[in-house]
Amino acid sequence: MAFQTLFQIDLGKNDLEAALEYRLSETTLSQQDMDYVRRAVRGVNQQLPALDRQINAVAEGWEVHRLGSIDRSILRLAIYEIVFMDDIPVGVAVNEAVELAKEFGDDNSPRFINGLLGTVVRDGGFQ
Repeated sequence: MAFQTLFQIDLGKNDLEAALEYRLSETTLSQQDMDYVRRAVRGVNQQLPALDRQINAVAEGWEVHRLGSIDRSILRLAIYEIVFMDDIPVGVAVNEAVELAKEFGDDNSPRFINGLLGTVVRDGGFQ
């Protein structure tokens, strides 16, 4: 849900709060899950310039604005979870990002996402 909301905001240039509440109104998540989605989406939005700088730093030959919206949204969410959400294990953040890439990305997305996140993890977070 967090990824889909971020994707909707990125692709449609929708207002964050409107997109967030619209997506949450269409689901039956637990209160804990809804709190996570709000926290993650708002956090990614707040840290967007830093997240994009990090993606640019680890994506050799790619700039964040040239990435597809799916990969960009997955990377922003996963890096936010890795760096800012201490309650989410790093391995879980990486695995969930790869699973999202398999489901929503193209054939190259899972490997691309895994490689970039592996670099972020090895480098210890933000550069």
